[in-house]
Amino acid sequence: MQSEMLAMILAGGRGSRLKDLTSKVAKPAVSFGGKYRIVDFPLSNCANSGIDVVGVLTQYESVLLNSYVAYSGRWGLDTKDSGVFVLPPMERADAALDVYRGTADAISQNIGFVDNYDPEYLLILSGDHIYKMNYDKMLQYHKEKGADATIAVIGVPMKEASRFGIMNTGEDGQIVEFEEKPEHPKSNLASMGIYIFNWKLLRRILVADMKNPDSSHDFGKDVIPELLREGKKLYAWQFKGYWKDVGTIDSLWEANMDLLDPGNALNLDDHAWKIYTEDVTALPQYIGPNAHIDVAYITQGCRVEGDVTKSVLFTNSQVCPGAKVIDSVIMPGAVVEEGAVVTRALVAPNVHIGKNAVVGSKDSAEITLVAKRVKGDE
Repeated sequence: MQSEMLAMILAGGRGSRLKDLTSKVAKPAVSFGGKYRIVDFPLSNCANSGIDVVGVLTQYESVLLNSYVAYSGRWGLDTKDSGVFVLPPMERADAALDVYRGTADAISQNIGFVDNYDPEYLLILSGDHIYKMNYDKMLQYHKEKGADATIAVIGVPMKEASRFGIMNTGEDGQIVEFEEKPEHPKSNLASMGIYIFNWKLLRRILVADMKNPDSSHDFGKDVIPELLREGKKLYAWQFKGYWKDVGTIDSLWEANMDLLDPGNALNLDDHAWKIYTEDVTALPQYIGPNAHIDVAYITQGCRVEGDVTKSVLFTNSQVCPGAKVIDSVIMPGAVVEEGAVVTRALVAPNVHIGKNAVVGSKDSAEITLVAKRVKGDE
């Protein structure tokens, strides 16, 4: 069966910078925005862009993620000719652990899956970013340029460019040089980890890369430099919308807090580009008669009887009478008990903060992660 473009989502990263949030849950399965999971964004983008077949490549702490993405109907990808497929690493006799050795190796191990659909183009996505993107527009650009590969880029502040893979381009957008985290960047066009490749070309490169003992088996370190060495036509497609790498506690908190801006560029209420997710059964939110709310994003199932200021409350979370939640993110099922005060914190799912306990501080330079029960007054 031939598809014009097939998508592969790299969802196997360890996500260690999210600390206890990813100790038992893969990073793409981490909750976001009240009722979503991070992986909902690339999957919804695929559905909205008309991509019918999506492979999700998983490895670390993947049990929840595997069962979650295997239900293709959440994203409307459950028809005869569509689907979301979980692709864990294959068993290898030469490895103590069955893991993907790099981003390119993740695709190499699944060449057979891609070949089964015989696509003209392969779309490769990171599974841990928050954004809305029309991949079909990127494909049209790829075709117009007659490109061998197209890389989505976003302009970042020049002072931050050294943190990213940077694309140096000519006036027509053709990539002339790729620099991985350059000390002295020449441009601010940062790779978003979103690629479109002509499949037959990429397949050849991947087969050769598998046989190279000196390769890191990585797109940024190996595949893209090899394409440039061969003189292939690589183009940068500049994305203008909202995009956030939520790889740290602070950045995950920031992305949630962005939702409090009524004009936020992500706009999860946009019916023209819906973000699909699991339909969790929950009661309507309840706001008690003595509750006080000053700018908040409150999801279904929440029970608020205390004070909430500039905060995001996820499904089935609770703020009890006399409790105060300020500049914080309260994840699903978490409970802030009577009299407790939570400030500039991210409270993990199902965590209880005890009566009259105090966590976080308005003067803290970093966001406080609360991942275990906080004892309060008995």
